[in-house]
Amino acid sequence: MDQTYSEFASLKNKVIDDVMQCDLKDKSGLNDFQKLPSNDNIAIPRVGINRFRLPVIINNKYGETRSHDAEAAMYVSLNESKNGVSMSRLCSILQAESLESPMNVDTLKTIMARYREELRDETDKDLIEKAFLKLKFNYPVKQKSLKSENWGWQYYPVEIEAVETEERGFEYFLTMTYEYSSTCPCSLSMAKQYEKEFAEGKTTEGSGIGVPHSQRSKLTAKVKINPDEEFYVEDLVRLLKLAIPTETQSLVKRLDEQAFAILNGAHPMFVEHATKRVYKSFNANEHVILDWLVQLEHIESLHSHNAAAVIYKGVQGGLRADTIF
Repeated sequence: MDQTYSEFASLKNKVIDDVMQCDLKDKSGLNDFQKLPSNDNIAIPRVGINRFRLPVIINNKYGETRSHDAEAAMYVSLNESKNGVSMSRLCSILQAESLESPMNVDTLKTIMARYREELRDETDKDLIEKAFLKLKFNYPVKQKSLKSENWGWQYYPVEIEAVETEERGFEYFLTMTYEYSSTCPCSLSMAKQYEKEFAEGKTTEGSGIGVPHSQRSKLTAKVKINPDEEFYVEDLVRLLKLAIPTETQSLVKRLDEQAFAILNGAHPMFVEHATKRVYKSFNANEHVILDWLVQLEHIESLHSHNAAAVIYKGVQGGLRADTIF
């Protein structure tokens, strides 16, 4: 305990000494504290900024360009000999590149390269080992009503993520939340059993109509995209809708509401069924989806608890169930 306290005290005193006796100056003559060398021999895997807000331009699948209010998290690795990184440089690079071009794979590659190169203290030093950027925003997609000629905006919480390391190169991830309705197969079966028994006169309980319980459900999918393939948020929506057609609706008339009831009756599912459907959909597109992880939750209307599941592709060294979204 005494040794640990002594180490903390030594570190605190060193910081104070460095602050008071900073010999390094920036171009304006001000003390450049973050460029001081460090003798602590402690590397930091990620250091940088989160909750940085900016507008970003995104081209959708149909060639339309929209601006989105995004929240950014950006980090680089810090080796054991460095005292700190230029936080403002992280921001200025992101802002400059997001003004120059839409946020796509090429732009993300440029940002990663600039982070690794320009956050070095000296140009003759090795590149920064690791750079990371995540952008969070809500992405609107036009959703046609099921039967009527109406349509509405469906908003998807989206994260695009770029990582570049010396070992693995450039990696690109897309994370999205998808909401759907799930009807319990067990409840549906018992409701139909009751209706049959009521019609046959075997019971007089109730009205003769049994209603199975169903609920709003959601999944969050994180997919690693082949950067050489074109893949949009709309493509991920399509794959999820193929797997789970009962997506919640944006704008409905009575005709659409009836169609939704019919759709739910055609696709009763436990959380286990929904999980396996997504598994098949993603694994059928391995040329573009290199790895994936999905977390599902059925917000039960019968129970006071929820049903949940997690599944992943199983790539060696890839995404796992304990990966934090």
